[in-house]
Amino acid sequence: MGDGHHPGVRMSLFNDEQIRQQVERLPIPFDAYGVDPFGISKRHLIRAYSPFARMYRSYLNVTVFGGEHIPERGRGLVIGNHSGGVGADAAMVFTSLLLNPTHPRLGHGMAEYFFNTKPYAGLLLSRLGHLTGLPEHAEMLLEAERLVVAFPEGQRGALKLYKHRYQLERFGTGFMRLALKKKTPIIPFAFIGGEEAFPIVHKFDFVTKLIGTPALPVAPQLVLWPLPVSCQIYYGEPMRFEGDGSEPDDVIAGYVGEVKDTIRALIARGLAARPAAFTRKRVEHAPPLEPSAVAPAARRATRSPAPPRRSEPAPPP
Repeated sequence: MGDGHHPGVRMSLFNDEQIRQQVERLPIPFDAYGVDPFGISKRHLIRAYSPFARMYRSYLNVTVFGGEHIPERGRGLVIGNHSGGVGADAAMVFTSLLLNPTHPRLGHGMAEYFFNTKPYAGLLLSRLGHLTGLPEHAEMLLEAERLVVAFPEGQRGALKLYKHRYQLERFGTGFMRLALKKKTPIIPFAFIGGEEAFPIVHKFDFVTKLIGTPALPVAPQLVLWPLPVSCQIYYGEPMRFEGDGSEPDDVIAGYVGEVKDTIRALIARGLAARPAAFTRKRVEHAPPLEPSAVAPAARRATRSPAPPRRSEPAPPP
């Protein structure tokens, strides 16, 4: 288990020492000014991820299992379930990649076009590596050997009601065609705890028509902020599929189904491991993923680029 928790790390709200160290270790060609070819800025990464790191360690008590399945270098599509309405799950997944103790990676997200219509929002997101969600942007990132994080359920998953918790919505298929076209492994993951941190009991759809944003979710806490519920992230072995992205829809749908089945099995593993739904207690151990829990086709498609190993703690600062 490698979760990036280090009690001795000196923390500042916008200048976390461990985040600074991890940014310096990223396999990214920053120039002398700390900016990479995509416009990503070291300074912006440190300022943005520092408060996320505090939330990760102390508020949501995030634990990561399977961090060794994240490739040390090279391209990858990190694909998982979406939940919680306010994006805490995405923020914690990106933070877990950066805090990976053995090999930190920067996750790139595909931002909603809406943000580019607002002053400075698009520029700020690009400084953090999140480009507008266009296929050509995702292709450029993969060609540059980066990690792209995507949630195929989209807003359908993020805004699902609590009564439908951990039930996967329909997956989009674009990520699979992208993976095939760019010969990219898919790293599946399950995020556990997001449904309880922000349990959506209602959503106001009129906001979409009024200002063009996603629907406004409503949770019992009545504020757009997650409850302090312990969360876990389970990464599975990389999955590789044969093809070039031009396959018939039924073939693509079958491949997508295999990824979905694997994520569903990771969710089941995570739900079985935690002591209770609404808990602050960190989950330190989890049962192994049983081969029988994954669809046979998914097992055939799963390939690990290297023998899995246990993540060791990062050296103390």
